[in-house]
Amino acid sequence: MFSNLLITIVIGGIIGWIASFLFNLNGGLIKNILLGVCGGIVGGLVLRLIGIKATNILGSIISGVIGSGIIVFVARRISK
Repeated sequence: MFSNLLITIVIGGIIGWIASFLFNLNGGLIKNILLGVCGGIVGGLVLRLIGIKATNILGSIISGVIGSGIIVFVARRISK
């Protein structure tokens, strides 16, 4: 159980780090991890709705970056 949580945090950090570069975000490690984990959830849900399923680590990272992009887009629209 602890190893799954640790893997989720590490992958979330990688996803958040990639998203911070792609979408010009400023933030620290915690913000990147939160964005990555939430992006992974959103990306997984959205991609499943259109019939795509991430089956490996690379698919999970791509799905998470897509979800992070959706979160950033919505947050920027709301804050305007």
